[in-house]
Amino acid sequence: MNKVDTVAALAALAHEHRLAIYRLLVVAGPEGKAAGDIAEALGMAPSSLSFHLAHLNRAGLIAQRRESRSLIYSADFVRMNALVGFLTENCCGGRSCAPAAQPAQPKRKRA
Repeated sequence: MNKVDTVAALAALAHEHRLAIYRLLVVAGPEGKAAGDIAEALGMAPSSLSFHLAHLNRAGLIAQRRESRSLIYSADFVRMNALVGFLTENCCGGRSCAPAAQPAQPKRKRA
């Protein structure tokens, strides 16, 4: 993945609805989800969903296929891994370290 593709992918994900759609499709796996099921799961209007799906598709993050009368969307896992690889290729100065992801700790409120 190159810098231009990376910027396009990150820009596509830099919206709360598109990020939610993408995360839902990652959970769904290669089988994907029908557009209507995505809209229902996220409580989105079909026209709004179509706009966001088109944006993710243009960025190459999702794939679309037709099954009978339904459009099925799925995350492009090869592209996702390429994006993560690009973002982490220089991790630790090129040394093998692969730090384990730690869940974010909630910030404590000061009294």
